[in-house]
Amino acid sequence: MSEPKQTTEPTPRWLSKVVLGFGLASLLSDAGHEAGTAALPVLLTTMAAAPATLGLIEGIADGVVCFAKLFGGSLANRPTLRKPLAVVGYAITGLSIGLFALSSNWLHILAARILGWMFRGLRSPSRSAMLADAVPKQALGRAIGFHRTMDTLGAILGPLLATVLLLRLPLRQVFWVAMIPGVLAAVAFGILVPAQTSTSRNPPPSLIAGLRELPPSFRRFLFAVLTFGFGDFARTLLVLRATQLLGAREFPGGGAAIAILLFSLHHAVAAACAFPIGYLSDRMSPRKLLAVGYALGIVTALAAAFAQPSVLFLAGMFSVAGMVIGIEETIEGVLCAKLAPPRLRGSAYGMLAATNGIGDMVASSVIGAVWAWYSPELAFSLAAVACGVGTVLLVMLVPDESPQSA
Repeated sequence: MSEPKQTTEPTPRWLSKVVLGFGLASLLSDAGHEAGTAALPVLLTTMAAAPATLGLIEGIADGVVCFAKLFGGSLANRPTLRKPLAVVGYAITGLSIGLFALSSNWLHILAARILGWMFRGLRSPSRSAMLADAVPKQALGRAIGFHRTMDTLGAILGPLLATVLLLRLPLRQVFWVAMIPGVLAAVAFGILVPAQTSTSRNPPPSLIAGLRELPPSFRRFLFAVLTFGFGDFARTLLVLRATQLLGAREFPGGGAAIAILLFSLHHAVAAACAFPIGYLSDRMSPRKLLAVGYALGIVTALAAAFAQPSVLFLAGMFSVAGMVIGIEETIEGVLCAKLAPPRLRGSAYGMLAATNGIGDMVASSVIGAVWAWYSPELAFSLAAVACGVGTVLLVMLVPDESPQSA
């Protein structure tokens, strides 16, 4: 009697047209709005606006994004709304860059920024929830890692595009051109990513009810993310740190240019790390991988605290900072999908985004103030302490694995 043939399940396919659609839309959108953001200080200079004006515009925009993502998470619990929210969000974010070209004072720019960033926040949870539902759970890390890589590549291309456009076009035309990739992002998403339907007969929970229904393990995860976020400062502070060190010592006049190149290195490392880390998260504990990323956050803060006026030292610091971003953004997205039930993924991604936004605002403002009042050594040392506490909480409070409801 012949033995029965053994069959093996095929490896789930993850790099589909749909996943490519998510990645292409993010690349185009980031390229467009990063190009517009890079050229924005030049436009404000022509209006004789004070440097504090740019900080005010960006600070208000960041606050709008936080609350928009929270509300967008509630809307994303309705699968039929996800694609329309994403398409409209991409389109209006792109069009808002073009509105800069029509502005005659900084208040017009603020209004355009609020409009664009509000819809950017509203679309984000829907896009994240759709991506998590579009791939097999065994390949979730690879899909999210690929998406983060494409997103970061857009962030690299945007300033390069702005530089080329500023050399060749009148200033206001730069914003009209920068608007085009954002609009194309909406087109790419609309064509390549199919709409979702709801199979549940139960009405989706409200904003408050959805947040209350998230499991305790997810809330503990958010607590660790928020604590780490209090030390996860904006990387532009690293640019300032490098500029001061290099400009004051052996690179007079060239410190700023070298610091910007190091910032580009940071983005490149983040893009290179995202997919391999996502791939690993499909084969080992995502929590352990995130703990490694958080530990590297401690290293980044300590390196910034005791930085030396050496290009080699600073290149290492920016590279480690890029690894932190690549790991953090990828694995937090993976854990969010694993710890939250599928029907509440919209609320979960909205809460994660809002939590990160609050942490970023607090970290950057407090560290900047301590730097100005006392010293950069103390400021970045405090950041290292917050990152360390967040790492410990992650290891202690978040489980290695969390079963999901079907």
